[in-house]
Amino acid sequence: MLALSGPADLSAEMARVGADPAGIAIMQPKARLRLVKLDAVPRWAANILKQEMLAIGGEAAVSRQAMFGGAGATDCLLMGTLAHYQCLGEKLNAQPLGLALAGAEIQRALLAFDGPLATELRCGEDTLRLGQRTLVMGIINATSDSFSGDGLAGDVGAMIERGEQMAAEGADLLDVGGESTRPGAQTVDAETEIARVLPVIDGLRRRVSTPISIDTYKAKVARAALDAGAAVINDISGLRADAGMAPLAAERGAPVIVMHMRGTPRTMQDNPHYDDLMGEIAAYLRDSVDLAERAGVPRGQVVIDPGFGFGKTVQHNLEILRRLRELRSLGQPVLLGASRKSSIGKVLDLPAEERLEGTLAVLSLAIANGADIVRVHDVRPAVRVARMADAVVRGWDGP
Repeated sequence: MLALSGPADLSAEMARVGADPAGIAIMQPKARLRLVKLDAVPRWAANILKQEMLAIGGEAAVSRQAMFGGAGATDCLLMGTLAHYQCLGEKLNAQPLGLALAGAEIQRALLAFDGPLATELRCGEDTLRLGQRTLVMGIINATSDSFSGDGLAGDVGAMIERGEQMAAEGADLLDVGGESTRPGAQTVDAETEIARVLPVIDGLRRRVSTPISIDTYKAKVARAALDAGAAVINDISGLRADAGMAPLAAERGAPVIVMHMRGTPRTMQDNPHYDDLMGEIAAYLRDSVDLAERAGVPRGQVVIDPGFGFGKTVQHNLEILRRLRELRSLGQPVLLGASRKSSIGKVLDLPAEERLEGTLAVLSLAIANGADIVRVHDVRPAVRVARMADAVVRGWDGP
């Protein structure tokens, strides 16, 4: 049995066998199985999809009720190789009533899932290149009630010093936040948040060249932070909490990070429940990307974050980590922020200050499963883990 991690490994193995290069190009799509799930497909359309997949040697699972036709909808799970999907797309092009559009969307998702990510985030005068290596975002909490115990509200000098240290240790971004978003946290007004973050952003902008992001869901705070020198907006509400956030990002040309969250930080852990965890997260993030694009933010300037720890149980968070690669089908860079989170503490039975090893284990798995950016408290060890994981996942050009 072979355990090949991608198309490059597959091509190399066929070449090792001695296959003809032209034959490798033909065979490779036949050897890569993909599962595609379509939500709420009309029963008549699901039956056509099933028939077409069976006809070309693939498979499709639909609800038993859908087999009898009639009104209503069913989820549809398609199973086939890339060669099957290419053939399916050609067949659906000849079908009426939106099936051609469904075929085009399937092809788009497959290309995004399998293709290389080559995106540049334009952060003011700086550019962050994604897809070549995993980027590391350092957390600077200008609060006194951070769950991780690293809040430094009031000590501007200490926060600037921490940012300088993170930049020296290899951070690609510095994320400054003035309101705790731990479970059960109380909200603070925009003026308080601004008073906390502006001196830090202003000081960092004078001392380091590393781009700065503002962690807020309030447009007023984001505008003040951008004026002070921040270049990226990190919105835990996915642009939903403040209708002015997406237009602001478009106006200022700022990349945005959109996160999935159920409820608010104060209520998000009140018995979180999902019927389809990854499907619901993907749909929410897709809507956030569309919201940003409608406001004028280019899709290539939107990063998605599944919200590890935000309105999820430990089991939910572990499932997100296992299935993180599914979000690649949205075609956007993926950020994961799991540093010192309570799920790690619950698994290891450790307080926040002793969760470094657990955090690093999560980071390495996240990178293996498609993360492009990791958000961390401990930059130096995270950079080292990211470089090692990247060497395995993305390849290494060293001696």
